[in-house]
Amino acid sequence: MNTPSLTRIFLAFIRLGLTAFGGPAMVPYIRSMAVERKQWLDESSFSLGMSLTQLLPGATAMQMAAYVGLRARGGAGALAAYVGFGLPAFLLMLGLTVLYFSARSVTAVNAAFTGLQLVIVALILNAAVNFARRYLNSKADMALACLAGVWLGLKGNPIVAMAVVCALAVVLLRDPRTGLPEPQEATGRGPLRFALMLLAALVLFLAALYVIDPELFRLGLLMVKIDCFAFGGGYVSVPLMLHEVVEVRGWLTGPMFMDGIALGQVTPGPIVMTGAFVGYAVSGLIGALVAAVTVFSPSLIVLCAAIPFADKLVSSPVARRVLKGSLISLVGLMAAVAVRFGLSIHWTIPQAVFALAAFIALRKKVDILWVVLAGAGIGALAF
Repeated sequence: MNTPSLTRIFLAFIRLGLTAFGGPAMVPYIRSMAVERKQWLDESSFSLGMSLTQLLPGATAMQMAAYVGLRARGGAGALAAYVGFGLPAFLLMLGLTVLYFSARSVTAVNAAFTGLQLVIVALILNAAVNFARRYLNSKADMALACLAGVWLGLKGNPIVAMAVVCALAVVLLRDPRTGLPEPQEATGRGPLRFALMLLAALVLFLAALYVIDPELFRLGLLMVKIDCFAFGGGYVSVPLMLHEVVEVRGWLTGPMFMDGIALGQVTPGPIVMTGAFVGYAVSGLIGALVAAVTVFSPSLIVLCAAIPFADKLVSSPVARRVLKGSLISLVGLMAAVAVRFGLSIHWTIPQAVFALAAFIALRKKVDILWVVLAGAGIGALAF
C-alpha cells in the first residue's frame, strides 16, 4: 500500500468534498479513490471501515473519509481527510447563510425559500420512505418506528425515543439484517491515543468557550450532544436539531430551520452542516465556526477510539441490534419531522401540486441538487 503525505490526503479529500452531494452516496467515490486509484488501503480494510462506521454516530461519508486518512497516515491523516472533506461544505454553507440573513426581506428571496420549503417536506418524506423500505422488516420494526414517531409528534425528546427503541431492539430483535459485512482486520492502539488527544482538545475548547462567552458554550455543547446521538448517519441530526433549536431554545423558527436544511442541500457535504447555519443565527461567523467544529468532533473521536476494537464491535450481536434500533427509530423520527414541517406550511393547491411533483421526482431518483434548484426557481417565479 502507498503512504501518502498529509498534503496529498488533504487535497484529495478537498476535491471529493467539492462534489460530495448525496451523503452516503459518496462512499463509492471514496473507495474508488483510496482503494483503486491511489491504493492507500486494500479492499478488506475498506470493508471493515464500512462496517464500523455504520455502527458509530456521525455522517457516514465524513466518517469514511476520516477512516481512510487514519489507515493511510494515522491520526494526522484522519484529521487531514476529515477537514479536507468537510471544508468545502462549510465555506459554501457559510457564504449562502450570510446571503440568506442579509436578503431575507427581499420578496423574490422569500418566494424562493417558500419553494425550497416545499422541496424539504418532499425530501424528508422521501428519506423516511427509503429508510422504511430498507430497515422495517417486520411488524415489530414498524411498531417501534411508530413509537418513535408518535413520541416526537408529541414534542418529546428524540434522544429518549432513540434510547427506548434501541433498548427494546436488544430485547425483541433476533436477526437484525443491517447488511454489515464480516470483520476483516484490527489495528494497534495508536488511534485510541489520538482519540484521547482530540477529546482533551475538545474539552479545553468548550472550557474556553464557557469563560469567553456562555452562549457559545451552550451552542457548542448542544452540537456535541447532537453528534453523539447521530447513529445511522447525518439525517438523524434533523429531528434532534429541530427539537433542540426550534422547540427547546427557540433560536430559530420552524420555517427558518427548513431554510437552513434547504441551504444544506444545495451545498456539498452532510446535512448536519445545517449546524453552521444555526451557529450563524446564534452568534454570527464565530457561532458558525464553533457549531461546525463541535458538531463533527465527537464522531471523529468515537471513530478513532473504536478502531482498535473494530473486529469485536462489528461482530457483536448486541451492537448490531442497537444499530438496528437506531435505524428503526430514525424511520419514525423522519416521518414525524415530515409531518411537522408540512403542518408549518400554509398550503395552496399549486404548492401541494409542486410538493407532490418534487416527491415523485425524488422517488424517480432525480438528483437532489436539481430538485432543490428547481424548487428555488419555481418558488421565486410562482409563489
